[in-house]
Amino acid sequence: MTKSRGYAALQANQPLQPFSFERRNPGPNDLLIEIQYCGVCHSDLHMARNEWGVGVYPMVPGHEIVGRVTQVGSSVRKFKVGDVAGVGCFLDSCRTCENCRAGEEQYCNRQLVLTYASADKDGRITYGGYSNNLVVDENYALRISPKLDPAAAAPLLCAGITTYSPLKHWKIGKGHKVGVIGLGGLGHMALKLGCSFGARVVQFTTSLNKKADALKLGADEVVLSTDADAMQAHANSFDLIIDTVSAPHDFNTYISLLKLNGTLVLVGLPDKISELQPFNLVLKRRSLAGSAIGGIRETQEMLDYCAEHGIASDIELIPIQKINEAYERMLKSDVKYRFVIDLASLPKE
Repeated sequence: MTKSRGYAALQANQPLQPFSFERRNPGPNDLLIEIQYCGVCHSDLHMARNEWGVGVYPMVPGHEIVGRVTQVGSSVRKFKVGDVAGVGCFLDSCRTCENCRAGEEQYCNRQLVLTYASADKDGRITYGGYSNNLVVDENYALRISPKLDPAAAAPLLCAGITTYSPLKHWKIGKGHKVGVIGLGGLGHMALKLGCSFGARVVQFTTSLNKKADALKLGADEVVLSTDADAMQAHANSFDLIIDTVSAPHDFNTYISLLKLNGTLVLVGLPDKISELQPFNLVLKRRSLAGSAIGGIRETQEMLDYCAEHGIASDIELIPIQKINEAYERMLKSDVKYRFVIDLASLPKE
C-alpha cells in the first residue's frame, strides 16, 4: 500500500484534523501524483458536515487537484514522470454504460467512483485531495498546460467545468443573453466563461458591494436581485440563466426572466430548494434543468480552452492548517473567489 497523509473529518461535527492513511499501490495503468494544490469547493463543506446525509468517515475531502506525476505504471502512455496532471470530481466509472461510452462519465449509470467518500471497484473508500498524493488511472487524469498557473488551475477541475459544460451544452455564443446567479467560486467562472464565449452576460447578486468586481470580471450589467423593478426590466429576455448558488433561495423569480424556450440550469447544490411554480415554465415553454461537471473529454477541452484564452480562477492560497477557518469564511462568502490549499504546507511526517 502507498502511505498517505492529509486532513480529514473524523465525524460530521468535528473540525478537520491531520490524518494518516493508505492508498492502493499504482497498477499498470495508474499514475501516482504528488499533490501540489487542491481547491476548496463548497460541496467539501457540505460533505464534511454531512449536510447531504451521505458522509462516510473518516473523510478526506478535495476534488480540485493539481500535482506532479512521480510514478507511472508499465502500461501508461498518456503521461510521464514530471508531467503536471489534474484530477476532478471522479476517479473512475463503469466505462461500459451508454453514458460512459458517449464520454459523459459524470452521468455513469452503474458505478461512478467519486474522488472521495465513495466506494471504488474493490470496495475501498476513496480519499480526496486534502492530502499529499493520489493514485488514479491515466484515463481519468487530465493534462494541465504549462500556460496555466497550477494553483489557479485547480478550481477549473470543478468550478470551471461545472460552468463550462452548460454553456457548451446549450450552445451559447454571440447573440445570446446569459444570466449568472451568484458571484462566488462557481459564479465568477460562469461569468468569465460566458463573456469569453461572446454572450451578453448579466450578473445577479444580492449585494451591490459585488457590482464593481462583477464589472471588472466582464459582466455587461449587474442586477440587484432584490430590486423588483430592475428584475422586471429583464423579463422574457434570457436564453440561459446559470444558478450557481449553494444556499437555499427562490429560483421562481428567475424563471420569469427567460425568453421562449429559455433555460434556467441549476449547478449549485443547496440542501433545500424552493417550491416550483409551474405556470412560469408552461406559459413560455421554459425549462428548469440541472447540470453536473463534465466528462473527461469535455474537461480536457475546457482546460485547453482556458489555457489558450488566459482564463483561470481568482484564488486565495492557504496552508492546510487554515482549512477550518476557510470553511467558516466560505459560509460568509469571505473569499474572492476560491480557496486553494498549498499542499507544501502539509508536514512531511
